[in-house]
Amino acid sequence: MNPEKCTGNHHPKWFGLALQALVILSKEQPHTCPSAELAEHLHSEATLLRRILAVLAKEGILETREGRDGGYRLKKDPRRLTLAEVYSALQVGDPLCYGIQETTGSHPFGRGMKAAFLDLTKEMDMSLKVVLSRYTVADLAERAAAEAMDWNPVDIK
Repeated sequence: MNPEKCTGNHHPKWFGLALQALVILSKEQPHTCPSAELAEHLHSEATLLRRILAVLAKEGILETREGRDGGYRLKKDPRRLTLAEVYSALQVGDPLCYGIQETTGSHPFGRGMKAAFLDLTKEMDMSLKVVLSRYTVADLAERAAAEAMDWNPVDIK
């Protein structure tokens, strides 16, 4: 497995943090938000968050600005940015369930299970993308706001 890929044990965390950061940025439009501020709000490490945001910037989901008023901002309309697009940007090709394939051995039974797992994980990944394509970052922001009545995106700054 390529260590540069966002897969395996780290992927679910990256995807969750990316979605939370995008929800915050969807409320900040058109202003920029520094990674340290996003990390503080998410109770995460700024370095990890910058790595995640760099992938999203490379994929054209975010734009970055340097300098005193620098930070990140959405490059796409949150009402049109699907969760599947974010997932695909972070996925870099391997299915989310790649980990179960790593549990097999090189013996005949293990090779057979690996082949069976490969088909299963491909189908699981396709199903996941279908579900994620039905929701946008704006939908997620609205749902989060409705669930956390005391949360106000204006309070972020």
